[in-house]
Amino acid sequence: MQQNRNYILAIALSVLVLAVWQYFFIAPQMEQMDRERAAQEAVQAEQAAQPPAGSSTPSAQAPQAAPGSGDLPQSTTATTATATTGLPGSGAAASGNISREAALAQTDRILIDTPALTGSINLTGARFDDLGLKNYRETINPTSPIIELLSPAVMKDGYFAEFGYAGNEFSGTVPGPDTVWTVQGTPTLTPANPVVLSWTNDKDIVFQRTIGVDENYMFEIIDAVTNNSTAAVSVSPYGRVTRLYRPETTGLFILHEGLLGVIGDEGVQQIDYGDVEDDRTITPAKGSRGWLGITDKYWATALIPSQVQPFQARFSYFDDKRPRYQTDFLSDPVTIQPGQSQTVEKHLFAGAKLVPLIDSYEESYNIESFELMIDWGWFYFITKPMFYVLDYFFKMFGNFGIAILMTTVILKLFFFPLANKSYVSMANMKKVQPKMEEIKAQFGDDRQAMQQEMMKLYKEEKINPIAGCWPILLQIPVFFALYKVLYITIEMRHAPFFGWIQDLSAPDPTSIFNLFGLIPFDPPTFLMIGVWPLIMGITMFLQMRMNPTPPDPTQAMIFNWMPVVFTFMLATFPAGLVIYWAWNNFLSIIQQGVIMKRQGVKIELWGNLLGMLKKKPKPAE
Repeated sequence: MQQNRNYILAIALSVLVLAVWQYFFIAPQMEQMDRERAAQEAVQAEQAAQPPAGSSTPSAQAPQAAPGSGDLPQSTTATTATATTGLPGSGAAASGNISREAALAQTDRILIDTPALTGSINLTGARFDDLGLKNYRETINPTSPIIELLSPAVMKDGYFAEFGYAGNEFSGTVPGPDTVWTVQGTPTLTPANPVVLSWTNDKDIVFQRTIGVDENYMFEIIDAVTNNSTAAVSVSPYGRVTRLYRPETTGLFILHEGLLGVIGDEGVQQIDYGDVEDDRTITPAKGSRGWLGITDKYWATALIPSQVQPFQARFSYFDDKRPRYQTDFLSDPVTIQPGQSQTVEKHLFAGAKLVPLIDSYEESYNIESFELMIDWGWFYFITKPMFYVLDYFFKMFGNFGIAILMTTVILKLFFFPLANKSYVSMANMKKVQPKMEEIKAQFGDDRQAMQQEMMKLYKEEKINPIAGCWPILLQIPVFFALYKVLYITIEMRHAPFFGWIQDLSAPDPTSIFNLFGLIPFDPPTFLMIGVWPLIMGITMFLQMRMNPTPPDPTQAMIFNWMPVVFTFMLATFPAGLVIYWAWNNFLSIIQQGVIMKRQGVKIELWGNLLGMLKKKPKPAE
């Protein structure tokens, strides 16, 4: 039967796409989860084996020597006066085993206290190297530690941002990583209380830095340089984000994690850790607008240089003494006449990649394509609008699970004309089934004549034989777009639904193979078939049983096993996606049933279900 062949073709294509998706996306994600779990267990074991505080047992880790100044942005004529990068030297505490508390105690600091952030700024280098996100925790447990985004360089996971200057022989020493700034006034940075730092060099040039912060994740850095010497001087502002370790990434090319930026008209630059290790330095064309930084799945640290001065951006990897990944910029020189001052304004974003917040920063600060910090992918035109639909319903109902259900209804209404046409065509195909059987009986030996008669019948009855594929094929781009939204947007992170679903971005945690937790047994990953995957499989089974059972045994077998295959495949997908698919199947069953009834076509569902329960007669001997 033509409609059954079309339906099977659509299903086969869907299975192929999902199989590729499973192999390239889900399998690496599950492996990553296993690695993270193993690493966490190893850390816990190491901590348990360490001596208690106050013990005199020496650390087994040797101190690491500091690299040279090659990782500081430099022009061909300007050099920084500082000789090091402010990374741990041979006399510093060994990186790796030192605690955050011990690392922070090594230098004087300015406290950071905002509704969204906690931490401090290192007065040595005026470095942003201690930043925690108050509103986000490592797990769904409300007592788990908050996310620590930035950390001092002496720690194993050192990660920081800083701003400085490149100078020359006329400017004298300029602020760099080793400069110890002096704080004026209250040493606590809040949205209502900016802090002012100052430093004067050997040529009587005064550098004053005012640091402000909003209630979220944007820092404002205003540098004023006053020339009290007798000659004009030039200095070149720079900024850098440096990560002294390679983080574990998901390994999925649906999501970029690594170095990125938008410089001028070149579009977004997305550079993986492995790529920058191979190329060492990637230098885009000079621009006068844009931003650059390092991104994780949900968090990012980005520099926004002055948008009125041309700057040279750079993406680099250094492995001298201590490997590190860095994005930096060097602005064109600023000349200050004797007795004059010049002001340069820069910004630093460090925090969670909240979609509305990123969009508002792009608009309010006029930052070029700042929205691309979130990896919307090639299907941006589908993915981002879908997020805003979900977000709209979330604000209305306060639950992203309900938002997914409502979005599915909207999508159903949007595609209703096409789906309706498809289901009507499928219903008409069933109505002309007797005529099709007559044609087969009459022209069965002449396939060309049979096809001609079939096409004539389709034309007379106004039937599109491939229309039955559309209801399933239409789900694929929507499915991928919803998966992308669930996977990349922090709004979905740890978002609960109801009952046992406490994180819509993670797979259903239950499994039928331990009776949903009643049996003390942890099934392997491929047997984690939870409640929602089962619901999805049942709805898919019922939807397929709306049609007559194919007479061909192979086709019938495919129809019987397809829901089982999909159940196992989708069990490892985010629960929000499985809920969408199950709900969409349920709505499709209702829609198809109503259309078939209107067309006067028999609904085969109950007959097929009863037929499965009847004992089939044995074939004649």
